[in-house]
Amino acid sequence: MTSPPEIFDRSARRRRRDRAAPSWQGHDFLRAVMLDGIEERWSSVLRTFEDVLDLGCFDASLTPPAGARVARFDPGFAFARAAGGVQGDEDRLPFADANFDLVIAAGTLDTVNDLPGALALIRRVLRPGGLFLGAFIGAGSLATLRAVLREAEQERPAVRVHPQVEVRSGGDLLLRAGFKLPVADAETLTVRYATLGRLLDDLRGMGATNVLKDRSPLGRDALARAAAAFAARADADGRTPERFEIVFLTGWAPSPEQDAGRRAPPREASESVLPRPAGRFG
Repeated sequence: MTSPPEIFDRSARRRRRDRAAPSWQGHDFLRAVMLDGIEERWSSVLRTFEDVLDLGCFDASLTPPAGARVARFDPGFAFARAAGGVQGDEDRLPFADANFDLVIAAGTLDTVNDLPGALALIRRVLRPGGLFLGAFIGAGSLATLRAVLREAEQERPAVRVHPQVEVRSGGDLLLRAGFKLPVADAETLTVRYATLGRLLDDLRGMGATNVLKDRSPLGRDALARAAAAFAARADADGRTPERFEIVFLTGWAPSPEQDAGRRAPPREASESVLPRPAGRFG
């Protein structure tokens, strides 16, 4: 069987996360939205959870359901060490089969080399009837950043924002991995920035900058042109909107007792403007 091509640099991914760890809490707003959505979904499920895997734990801010034991796992050494967890990649999980009854993955699956393989491993580590809840940045995100970078590098544009998964593909990926009752939906978040530098600072602080294997540095002249193009797209108050499309995935590990009553209710796609302190983006 042929392994899928690796488009992401695993070492760069670890380094980006390690550099982000010391100041992560100043840039954690996207994951906070993801965790809010995930908690809303598990709270609608009429069952208890005993063993939870926090996959991509960041600063271990996920509070598990009451009474549950939690194992932490992160692609970065610094986050994993601080959380008392395990470091590794989601498509190379080290856990035994049927070890958890709830797996939560918030904010990292969009940069996994083998996403179908990772989802299959997540399904395997779940006990029969176990629940998977995931969230990550999906297709349609960072449209303004993509546009200004293309404008800045018209003659020789480079790929600087990695490929993103469409919400329509989410359910197919879950089915392919062996999940039952799959649900994929999305929430759109708009954040308004005073400068391109502020946006890039957030992406660095999230550990979300370019980790593609085939990447090249952005020159100063191109960066200046991109910043000017970003400013030219500002609204009347001088701030430029950027969109983040958050894809949510819900799936159940197969079980003889499976029934539709366990399905987390699907939600329609929604959009919100993130309320942020004015000084943050000024």
